[in-house]
Amino acid sequence: MRHENHHQHETDEVVERQDPQEHAAETQQDLEERALHAHDLDDSEHRDDDPHADHADGHGGHSGHGVDHSGHEEMFRRKFWISLILSIPVLVYSEMLQMWLGYTAPVFPGSGWIGPIFAVIVFFYGGWPFIDMALPELRNRKPGMMTLISLAISVAFVYSVAALFLPNTMDFFWELVTLIDIMLLGHWLEMRSVRQASGALTELAKLMPDMAERVIPGGTEQVPVDALRTGDIVLVRPGESVPADGEVTEGRSSVNESMITGESRPVTKEAGSRVIAGTINGDGSLRLRVTATGDETALAGIMRLVDEAQKSKSPTQLLADRAAGWLFYIALAAAAVTALAWTFARGFDVTVVERVATVLVIACPHALGLAVPLVVAISTAMAARNGVLVRDRLAMEEARHVDVVIFDKTGTLTKGSHGVVSIATAEGVDESNALALAAAIEGDSEHMIARGIRSAAEERNGERLSITGFEAIKGRGVKAEYQGEAVYVGGPRLLEMLNLMPGAAIHSFVESVETKGQTVVFLVQQNQVTAAFALADVIRPESAQAVHRLHEMGVEVAILTGDSEAVAKAVAEELGVDTYFANVLPEHKDEKVSELQAQGKKVAMVGDGVNDAPALTRADVGIAIGSGTDVAVESADIVLVQSNPLDVVKLIELSRATRRKMVQNLWWAAGYNIFAIPLAAGILVPFGIPAISPAIGAVFMSLSTIIVAINAQFLRRLKLA
Repeated sequence: MRHENHHQHETDEVVERQDPQEHAAETQQDLEERALHAHDLDDSEHRDDDPHADHADGHGGHSGHGVDHSGHEEMFRRKFWISLILSIPVLVYSEMLQMWLGYTAPVFPGSGWIGPIFAVIVFFYGGWPFIDMALPELRNRKPGMMTLISLAISVAFVYSVAALFLPNTMDFFWELVTLIDIMLLGHWLEMRSVRQASGALTELAKLMPDMAERVIPGGTEQVPVDALRTGDIVLVRPGESVPADGEVTEGRSSVNESMITGESRPVTKEAGSRVIAGTINGDGSLRLRVTATGDETALAGIMRLVDEAQKSKSPTQLLADRAAGWLFYIALAAAAVTALAWTFARGFDVTVVERVATVLVIACPHALGLAVPLVVAISTAMAARNGVLVRDRLAMEEARHVDVVIFDKTGTLTKGSHGVVSIATAEGVDESNALALAAAIEGDSEHMIARGIRSAAEERNGERLSITGFEAIKGRGVKAEYQGEAVYVGGPRLLEMLNLMPGAAIHSFVESVETKGQTVVFLVQQNQVTAAFALADVIRPESAQAVHRLHEMGVEVAILTGDSEAVAKAVAEELGVDTYFANVLPEHKDEKVSELQAQGKKVAMVGDGVNDAPALTRADVGIAIGSGTDVAVESADIVLVQSNPLDVVKLIELSRATRRKMVQNLWWAAGYNIFAIPLAAGILVPFGIPAISPAIGAVFMSLSTIIVAINAQFLRRLKLA
């Protein structure tokens, strides 16, 4: 027997959240294909028919959903090893290396052509891809890394071929092949690093099982996951992955959701519980009704957001793009000055070409192209693994500037559901027994107050009592019989009806909790008020820690709620927040954000993404909370998979750490040119310090790339919240 709305209680504002979903069919193969392109870190223009279009942006970013990047990594790996093997004869027969190392290569008719022939093969096999990738840069009038590399190896190649037919001229085929080998190695390592950093999507795609066990009349059948439809009943056995989003219809088990929500503890699921595709079932069997498949699932939504975030550009990444362009012109200017100076000093010869080629090689912004995208990929993947989904990289970077975080109270700092926060009993009455009796009387009700009382009793593992003669008293409460006596549960109007007054202890308790805006429910036995229960929107255990951590980071905390002044003040005082706004209607919440912004503060707004949409849009950083399919919230820049306020701390920590890594990498990637370009130009030769060769220049340039990649990986060591 159900009875609803039988209490006359004041309740907190209940914010109803919608689950916006995009309805489009998508197979598991589609998910995996999107995962393959997870490291598309740039949105530059390029042609679909260009096999090297991922470098057409001019700075080493990876773009284009039509490009198989795993194939590109394999291509550069293969070309590196083959080119390295083909380079050995060139090095062995290099006159300069023979002179430096004091050996003589075997001489036989035609041996003088071994070096040039193998060098030409290496140039066209290993070096031509760079020239191919430079063409889109020139077409788009955005010269960058590929243009510089192509210019350097082309100058070396043309001059070396000409040197074969010019008297008293020494080629440097060995520098050419060494440069190409190191460039191929650098590109291979770059693609490998970005792929590994962007592996979050690949790992997410692997969470989805290929097959599902669909329940049919008389048993079950094995079907492909993409054959499931909304409304199907599927059986998930112990240890299996959940094949689709759904609602449990039968069974009880613990489900590991850590790969989706970041929650390390298994979550108990029973009839009525929602489950997320890709999570792992525990020891029990579950039957669930499918509510979302394909692109509608939470997992697909997470993959979509991670993919979008990795492709979006932040101001720092745009700065890196501009720096790569500037470096091209700086390199050309330095090369021109070097050529003129050396030609004037000693005439035009191979040394001049060496110096020009070395300057161009040193200036190649190879590491600059990797500096920011690799950090973006790592930080986005880290955020996703910690339950923080980044929809806009600009917001991710802006989070480090946040001065104040505004929390919408219900459902973020609080659980969004009523619970028993304190109890007072008459003399000689046991709290647990009183709570167990009230829970038994409220056993069939779906009212939020009834659910709160039952939940509190379950948490105490109280004895399940049996009642009879249940009767709802409209607007007053409920009545039942326990051990042959009438018992009542209800609010103040119940006491008015029964003409009862609580004792001094309970009366004092009621006065105290009412000042906090909390709801009071009474238990009446034998015509006496034997207990009073204070109910309120229960504050999350993580909320106080989140507020404390934000304060340690120098960030203010504010509460925004439609609840009464008393409720808002009580929560604010308990958590120690700096400011609270009460009695605020949803359509006026953005005005409070504007008030703080008018004070010169950077504001992050944390809300449900639907009723708080104007405030989320107005804020400098909009953060939507929710679980399951709520990941598709469109009004926010950041989505928290769990409604955990500590995730806001994680976001700000990661934003600050990401910025530090970006700046460090930009310095490593471009700063070394301040010293390397003058050395490559030979400016210190008059002082007895020899100029570096093109091959050594290539080593220095590749070394900066390796340092940038290693430095970015250190971001993974960051411990969040």
